[in-house]
Amino acid sequence: MEYSSSEDEELVEDFIDVEDDTGTENIDQGTAVVASQIHAIHPSDGTMPPTGNELLMAADVVGRNDEPRMGMEFESDAAARAFYNAYALRFGFGIRVARSRSERRKGVEVLVMKRFVCLKEGHHKKKPVEPSNKKKRKRLSIRDGCPAMMEVVRRGPDKWVITKLVLEHNHVIASADRAREVQLRRLSGKFQEHENQLQEMRRNVFGDTDAQGLFDYFKRMQSENSGFFCSIQVDNKNCVSNAVWVDARARIAYTYFGDAVYFDTTYSQNENMLPFAAFTGVNHHGDTVVFGCALILDRTESSYGWIFETWLAAMDKRWRILSRCKKKLTDVYTRFPGFHDELKRCINECDTVPVFDMVWGSILDKYGLRDDTWLQSLYEIRHKWVPAYLTSSFSAELSLTHRVETVSRFHRNNFSARVSLSTFITRFDQYMDGLYASEARKDVISFPPEQLLKTNMVLEKQAASIYTRAAFETFQVELIEALQHYAVKVQDGPYMKYDVERDGDPPTRHTVFYNVAEKKAWCDCCRFAFSAILCRHVLGVFVLAGVIMLPEPCITKRWTKKAKTGPELIGLNVGNESGSADSVVSRYNDLVRDAMKCAEKGAVSAGTFKVAKEVLSKAFTEIKGLREKLNKDALQSAASR
Repeated sequence: MEYSSSEDEELVEDFIDVEDDTGTENIDQGTAVVASQIHAIHPSDGTMPPTGNELLMAADVVGRNDEPRMGMEFESDAAARAFYNAYALRFGFGIRVARSRSERRKGVEVLVMKRFVCLKEGHHKKKPVEPSNKKKRKRLSIRDGCPAMMEVVRRGPDKWVITKLVLEHNHVIASADRAREVQLRRLSGKFQEHENQLQEMRRNVFGDTDAQGLFDYFKRMQSENSGFFCSIQVDNKNCVSNAVWVDARARIAYTYFGDAVYFDTTYSQNENMLPFAAFTGVNHHGDTVVFGCALILDRTESSYGWIFETWLAAMDKRWRILSRCKKKLTDVYTRFPGFHDELKRCINECDTVPVFDMVWGSILDKYGLRDDTWLQSLYEIRHKWVPAYLTSSFSAELSLTHRVETVSRFHRNNFSARVSLSTFITRFDQYMDGLYASEARKDVISFPPEQLLKTNMVLEKQAASIYTRAAFETFQVELIEALQHYAVKVQDGPYMKYDVERDGDPPTRHTVFYNVAEKKAWCDCCRFAFSAILCRHVLGVFVLAGVIMLPEPCITKRWTKKAKTGPELIGLNVGNESGSADSVVSRYNDLVRDAMKCAEKGAVSAGTFKVAKEVLSKAFTEIKGLREKLNKDALQSAASR
């Protein structure tokens, strides 16, 4: 006889209560995640959570670094569950029993199979609701179709064997540190203290409405914009701990200006401020751009880790490289079990560029993958995802002494804990709308370069024609200062060395290396490294060397008037050319980016708006017609069988 969990007879509670503080049922870890889609649903029956002995068993086994594998044996189904629970604890996800099967042997029912799955396995099906005047509590489904599972089958009196196994998850899993923190707090006696702090924080933020206002906002945004991303982290009582949300505009902005990201946590400096943080950057006009938002109720280290990982997932960032490799290189992973670990170590443990390049090459040679197009495409954009290539200190600042206005000033001047969360979010959305509108205005406003020039130098005229006004004015300051500096060549060769100082003042001396063949220059002031605008010292060398035009390697596109033109690969959509994406999500994201570009250009004037509307309307009509034709053909084909 086989049993499987259903909406009417659940083996575990698979809904997240957003209103009261009752404990979870059968969640084996101290954390869970609600991601992407928010639903208002009703509760189902559940069973009791794991006992203290089970938790201790998991804690004991967690020291083992074994990963589940086909054919692994256990002495009982309980031992198999303890092992899988410990594995889940290390990797930070919850498990439940989804299915079991019994057989009648010699007149006795004997358990012969159990399937353990991730808590986010399956999808919620809404049950019909009878009309009632009684107010129903709002609950959230945490199910998201995750395929991760382990199935064990009895092969003898004391022998259970893994016969089915899926290790991949389709969502960000909470860190193992999170689970360990919960257990350590329990053991140290600080668990209740932490719980009380969280409960007090929730009261301050949500008031009497609990988190319903936040959920209503998420549902409304998703109905208005299918590109809206949100994810909620809950604690061991299924109450909200943290939340991250990102809209489609932020994703597009990140593809252009995601080379420097600030995580603004001004709230932490004042207990009267809402625990709100923002991921921000700087656009090509030197203005703030928002890449995402976070509500932080639980301020533990692992919670911040979850926030960063979740935001990166929304941006389709580096953490997906290894999981996508498994899909692209299925045959290699099957034939060579050690390939994954070697690739992972190469990416995460090589701390310098030469070491990474050497190890990467050795892996390709070892497994005969030199001609693999997927790995080639990854290597070509390695500077955008390999940690060894991401060690520069670029911060997108146009000035050493002035950091651009960030969200913190807006937050600090306008909001306190006395303002409701829903009011805060509404006003912050209006603030972001203003930022995007300001950027659009500056994109279309042109300025006569000759009105800004202060010299007759070709370098200055060229810069004025290339850079946005904010970037040009910074460059101009450096150029004028360069004319007050003196450069002296002190070493010849492929890399010529210069000493540069102002008016013979030794304390201002800097060293510049200039490679004529490659047209590259480096200064020990590192100005170009953090701002991507040439410093006065390099410009002083250019004046001495007779360089009249800025070399191409010295011009960074992100500060130019064309910063938002052409393809960008920060999102790492490698191999997904238009029309050939390998999933609905990839195709959707690709189309959203194109539509956003169309919207940006179409909103410039009444004329471009009219053209954009006509083109989009025509495209929509053609797509709708094609879809209707495909549906009709499918019906005719089915009828003819």
